[in-house]
Amino acid sequence: MIMIEKKVKKNKIRKKGSALAYGLIIMFAVSIILVSILQFVSSQMKYSIYKTSKEQAFQLAEAGTYFYRWYLAHETSALSAKQLSDFWSSGDAIGTDPSESYIVDFPEGNPIGSYQIEVIPPEPNSTILTVKSTGWTYKEPNSKRIVQVRFRKPSWSEYAVVTDSYIRFGEGTLINGKIHSNKGIRFDGVAQNLITSAVNIFDDPDHSGSPEFGVHTHKGTVDPLPPAAVPVRSDVFVAGRQFEVANVSFTGFSTDNDFMKDQAQEGLSDEGCTASGCYFDDSREGREIILRDDGKFEMRIVRSYDADSFKVETYQRLDKKNKTCSSRTDDKCLKVFDIPDDGVIFVENNVWIEGKIIDRRVTIVASNNSELNPTSYGKDIYIGKGNLNYTNYDGQDIIGLVAQKDITVIEDSANNLTIDAALLAQNGRVGRNYYGSSPYSYSCKNSITVNGSIATKERYGFAWTGNDCNCGGFSVGSGYCVRDLNFDNDLLYYPPPNFPTGDAYAIDLWEEL
Repeated sequence: MIMIEKKVKKNKIRKKGSALAYGLIIMFAVSIILVSILQFVSSQMKYSIYKTSKEQAFQLAEAGTYFYRWYLAHETSALSAKQLSDFWSSGDAIGTDPSESYIVDFPEGNPIGSYQIEVIPPEPNSTILTVKSTGWTYKEPNSKRIVQVRFRKPSWSEYAVVTDSYIRFGEGTLINGKIHSNKGIRFDGVAQNLITSAVNIFDDPDHSGSPEFGVHTHKGTVDPLPPAAVPVRSDVFVAGRQFEVANVSFTGFSTDNDFMKDQAQEGLSDEGCTASGCYFDDSREGREIILRDDGKFEMRIVRSYDADSFKVETYQRLDKKNKTCSSRTDDKCLKVFDIPDDGVIFVENNVWIEGKIIDRRVTIVASNNSELNPTSYGKDIYIGKGNLNYTNYDGQDIIGLVAQKDITVIEDSANNLTIDAALLAQNGRVGRNYYGSSPYSYSCKNSITVNGSIATKERYGFAWTGNDCNCGGFSVGSGYCVRDLNFDNDLLYYPPPNFPTGDAYAIDLWEEL
């Protein structure tokens, strides 16, 4: 009996020991699970706080970029070209001083964090600035987000064609680039980019009938009349068409011309050139300028010109004896100057231009700023005797032509004419006059190609309607059968030096660093 009782006691002790071991194991496992859960919950809470702070830091950084857009709108929208240049060169613009951080607590009154603004101002003759905004919260000051925005002030070289007038593009026109009119467009060619008009409907002045869409075509099947649905017509409008969009203002050019004149005259006491520009007065009928691909240009005073054909007679061509200017002493013949790189050639009279450049960016202006009525008496630019070309098509070569009134292709222009330039007719039109059908070689031309942009106050046109010129499948009444207008994308970021710009900066590129 004693032996049995001892065995029972031993078994009880063993059972108690086993239960304790199992209990400890269970408690250890539960504790591990509980600790893991607590650690998970804690990490999730920390991660949530971190994510919240990161999101808030991002919003703070974005608030910095919107603040700077507001700042630019209030500080620069009413400035002339000269005032804008002074604004950036002064070093007083917010965020442009690298030695002084511009930090703002946000939001005002009950801030949760801050943003810091750092600005890279525009380079000379550029419309681009870069704003970097860094945001962080007070809770997580080391958890920062950085947003970088590129602002660009649109210039008059933004479009393949932009006009303040009604405009018509006939058959044979191919356009690669945006087109806009403030008054309405009839387009019978092929447009590879968007076409827009500031009006919804208008009465086409080229024919009678009811008002038509702000952008319409008569190519093939004529568009239906409003209020019918607008057909797609992808055979004409490859990228589509829009109408009743914002108007493009053609006002305020006088201050731009004053600034370009100042730039051209900087460092000069009279006529001539410096590294930043060239200035020539209103002598006789204007200047003939021939650009050369050795970095120089030839300049001659124009003695007279034919008012119909725009053919010129310079002083050099009147020197019958020696066929050169070597015998003249009045200093009115050929002169050779360096083409100012990133500069302006300003002539207070008419300009005849041709030639080729290499590694130069230059704007050529024909404007007499003392003209009381530039709409009637402004100065003109004439092109077409020879091509106007770049050597490089990668942004190294840029030409801007700014005429106070018209930019005109002359009567005796090249049969296949190429113009590499941004063209701006401030108070007149870009185009070619009607010359009828006689002589045929003067009136009827093969092709014109513009690689750049066209901004024209009045109606553009390198060809007239009619049957004077047989273009193989269709006809034109004087002018160029084929018109290829190609927008130069380099003009978006490198417009011609001191080229007139729009009113406001716009966000061109957004990225998080």
